[in-house]
Amino acid sequence: MLDRRKALKLLSAGAAAFTFVSAQGSLSSIRKEKNKKHLAMAIDLRRCNGCKACVTSCGVENGNEPDEHRTQVVQVVAESGDKQHALNLPLLCNHCEEPACTPLCPTGATFKREEDGIVVVDSTVCVGCNYCAMACPYTGVRFTNSKTSTIDKCNFCIHRTTRNLLPACVESCTGAARIFGDVNNPDSQISKFLDENEVMVLQSDKNTRPNVFYVGLSQEEADQPYTLHIENTWQR
Repeated sequence: MLDRRKALKLLSAGAAAFTFVSAQGSLSSIRKEKNKKHLAMAIDLRRCNGCKACVTSCGVENGNEPDEHRTQVVQVVAESGDKQHALNLPLLCNHCEEPACTPLCPTGATFKREEDGIVVVDSTVCVGCNYCAMACPYTGVRFTNSKTSTIDKCNFCIHRTTRNLLPACVESCTGAARIFGDVNNPDSQISKFLDENEVMVLQSDKNTRPNVFYVGLSQEEADQPYTLHIENTWQR
């Protein structure tokens, strides 16, 4: 089986076939509705130390079982040319502008909130059919909650953010790698951060326009189909 290290190496060898495409275009389209609150997350991979405090705090905050994760930090050895580096890559639902999951939900349980752009699953309506999970191009960001038998995923800690608190993963990040807020507020930390950095999104070719942005991710790394269930090839 081709492991992640080999996959990234092979991909790096063929990097000339890729064109560097940042997410600034996607971000600009989001910001067209300037008077509308739009929540998003930025992750600065230069500051992620792989401690996984975000994973632990998320599970505690949302009452999930230890093997049921709304977020995870994939840790792999990536190669660029003849050099290797450890890549800590936090993953979660991308809260896409054009989510592939919502149109297929037969009950309307999965939907995108008009007031802030968060994609949520209403567990009181969800029937656990898994259609949303199958439609999502980001494997593993959803799972069946063993307590409710309904689909579960990151919702940006909506019970916190509606009270102007930060998501648990952001609050607990020891490296201050996760930044959260309203991208349409020019004075917000995330808005300034996105303006000052070249940002990427995962698998931009899926055209779902994610609202989780990364800094420090190469084009070839961004194009990889990561999953929350990946077996780590490197561990602190």
